[in-house]
Amino acid sequence: MKEIDNQIEEQAKQLETVLPALMRRLFTLNPEHPVSDLPVAQLRVCIVLQSGPKPMSAASEELGISMSATTQLADRLERAGLVERVADPDDRRMKRLSLTAYGAELMAWRRNVRLARTQEMLTVLTPEERLEALRVVGRMLEAAHATRPGPLREDPVGARIER
Repeated sequence: MKEIDNQIEEQAKQLETVLPALMRRLFTLNPEHPVSDLPVAQLRVCIVLQSGPKPMSAASEELGISMSATTQLADRLERAGLVERVADPDDRRMKRLSLTAYGAELMAWRRNVRLARTQEMLTVLTPEERLEALRVVGRMLEAAHATRPGPLREDPVGARIER
């Protein structure tokens, strides 16, 4: 049993090194693009808003931060022209946070760069290796959910699959 524990420990160390290195290689943006200047917390707000406008409370909950922190982030992003507060169509007293056209354009550009880099990387693999990699990574995600159930901030740096 000790042999298995040592083996798992060594494999965990390897994954802890390899996975962040892979993510950085694929998803780090060119330093001259405006999105690369955004602090991670502000980038996370923009990622959350890619799926559409959200009430501040919903954005706060999804980000796992307080309403006051969300408001401060929204203020900064609004000054940068990336987000805006819009009236809720059902309740004009409530404000929703939404990406501006400029913010949506930057986030689409970010996604396209990430996709292009990933596609380029995948061309090096055989079709069988690509399928196996997807299967294994998907299974690892399932295992992570199984061993850490409950509400977690699943996307602290914007690594989720964007829709």
